[in-house]
Amino acid sequence: MQVQEKRVVVLGAGIAGHTAAMFLRRRLPRNWEVRVVSPNAHYNWIPSNIWVGVGLLPARKVLVPLEPIYRRTRIAFTQARATEIHPEGGRGHEKPYVVVQPVAPGSDGQAVEIEYDYLVNATGPKLNFGATPGLGPEGHSLSVCTAQHAEHAAAEFRKALDRLAHGERLTFVVGTGHGQCTCEGAAFEYVFNVEFEIRKRGLRDRARIVYLTNEAELGDFGVGGLNLEVAGYVVPSRIFTESLFVERGVEWVLGAHVQRVEQGRVYWEDLQGEEFYLDFDFAMLLPPFRGADLRAFDRHGADITSKLFAPSGFMKVDADYTPKPYEEWSPRDWPSTYQNPDYPNVFAVGIAFAPPHPITPPRANPKGTPISPAPPRTGMPSAIMGRAVAESIADMVRGRSARPTHRASLAELGAACVASAGYNPFTGSAAAMTMYPIVPDYEKYPVTGRSKRDTFGEIGSAGHWIKIVLHHMFLYKARALPGWWLIPE
Repeated sequence: MQVQEKRVVVLGAGIAGHTAAMFLRRRLPRNWEVRVVSPNAHYNWIPSNIWVGVGLLPARKVLVPLEPIYRRTRIAFTQARATEIHPEGGRGHEKPYVVVQPVAPGSDGQAVEIEYDYLVNATGPKLNFGATPGLGPEGHSLSVCTAQHAEHAAAEFRKALDRLAHGERLTFVVGTGHGQCTCEGAAFEYVFNVEFEIRKRGLRDRARIVYLTNEAELGDFGVGGLNLEVAGYVVPSRIFTESLFVERGVEWVLGAHVQRVEQGRVYWEDLQGEEFYLDFDFAMLLPPFRGADLRAFDRHGADITSKLFAPSGFMKVDADYTPKPYEEWSPRDWPSTYQNPDYPNVFAVGIAFAPPHPITPPRANPKGTPISPAPPRTGMPSAIMGRAVAESIADMVRGRSARPTHRASLAELGAACVASAGYNPFTGSAAAMTMYPIVPDYEKYPVTGRSKRDTFGEIGSAGHWIKIVLHHMFLYKARALPGWWLIPE
């Protein structure tokens, strides 16, 4: 008698998806297939894109080909873009399935239907450059969101350095390109690497550098700011961050929603509703994120996209999405298992899941334009989510539990961030910060919302070397080399 194939499908091969797939393969019985579906042929260690973006690393140093890794670890791989989820089956399928559009070189482009027993949505974000007219590499600004974007930024940065060397005075603008962007930390890293590279060439006096951000104050980073223990004192991240800006002579503009970007000019409005513009010679502005363009259908073909996904395009999970005032938000609103409430064999991790609300208090100007960071869900938390979901699915498959066994709520997790402030073995530095928990809990920690003992920061060369070590360590892990599972997320 033929045994029916069992399969877990992972949509996406970023930090969350790649981590989930590798732990699924390690934990599941051999007769279960783990299949990764991703339009990208390479894994990108995104935290190092900022170094690619100033020309310190070629893109190949942050990219890892996926197919050889998956072939060696017995993970099936389909290079394709997922377009539909059918969580109830239908159209000749008893099992649920996904529809994918192959994008690999030489593929015929015909849609393929892949059945699954469990589905992990780790598609990551759609880079929504279209939310701001003129934003992005196809418009009038640059990006470091992908390795290819970062290489383009590096090429333009080299041109700007040449102009500085020939005596021109230039304006560099780095930051967020929309009032609801996330990943302010990446913009923070990039602006200081730009400043560092200009300064080490002796050209700093000819460069005006401006940090343009949707944060209401420096050091918010989309988590509402931090109270950091520094040298035995508790210091707000605003002061911690401002000190670095002042030291490096980087100007800042706060509470900015970029309205449009034209050739050499950026327009924005602020939290007071006033409008401004600035002429620039070089601009790297991050886009807002939205969910991947996935649609969902029930067994009879009716569209149920709004049932599975929030209006942002991110997938609903075990969070409390009840609309309520900021004062009523709770750490308990945040998901812990990342299981979809309607389809228990569907999970979403990393940026793919819909957060119940921002972490930073929401703000809007008198015109009604929302200007406040979206919650970050990248890096370390994404990897932890990916592993937790993989472990839960493995326990459910093996009959150890009927429900998820592992939790990874951002209200119960800590995070460490090492933000590069210039790459050099002797003079390079980085801001190393930790926080616990990521989502503040004012019931448990009434004054600051976070543990003072576990929330601290330091700027110096030690952080720079830690970032270099992490770069090599996590690329080693991504390649699934011997003992990779021993490296923490």
